[in-house]
Amino acid sequence: MTRVVVIDHGAGNLVSIAQGLSRAGAVVDVVDNPRAIGDAAGIVLPGVGTTGAAMARLLAAGFVDPLRDWSRPLLGICVGLQLFFDHSEEDGTDALGLIPGRVTRLEGTPLLPHIGWNDVTIEPDPIFAGVAPDSTFYFVHSFAGVPDDENVVVARAEYGKAFVAAARSDNRIGVQFHPERSGAAGLQMLANFVSECEGAVDAA
Repeated sequence: MTRVVVIDHGAGNLVSIAQGLSRAGAVVDVVDNPRAIGDAAGIVLPGVGTTGAAMARLLAAGFVDPLRDWSRPLLGICVGLQLFFDHSEEDGTDALGLIPGRVTRLEGTPLLPHIGWNDVTIEPDPIFAGVAPDSTFYFVHSFAGVPDDENVVVARAEYGKAFVAAARSDNRIGVQFHPERSGAAGLQMLANFVSECEGAVDAA
């Protein structure tokens, strides 16, 4: 069985994420200590709230260096994706630096935060295998990542203006929406992540 760990840093939809991964066939461990990562095939970094608070909790728990050094699949969800970037303008926070770029407030929006279902334009990527091109996903956010390299963007959505809905750098994939709250399309995406984790173990 494929073991996937979900990091508990005090802010995330842990139960729903764990259930979705379990339905995809993963053995899921929710961990609040980096030593518990062990031989996991993949890591999920969830997050709600602000990047500053999330980064402070990761630092306090000792997760920062293990996440930066992790080479197997890593999935960031919502604030988890924002933590992939170098810096967030939300509260002047330096983040993990896994994807060069910054996090900025959504522009041209009628109302913040952006809450609810939204269309997502997806690019060919394994994380979206089997996901219908007209699928919608559930968002709750006021900020989004702006990568230095546009080639890492694998999905976009619009709220006032276009913003990055998903980005990938090697085995690091992040989504701004909440797959655990996005019905069948979100569950398929989590299943695709589990498949990537299985492939990474087989290739080792």
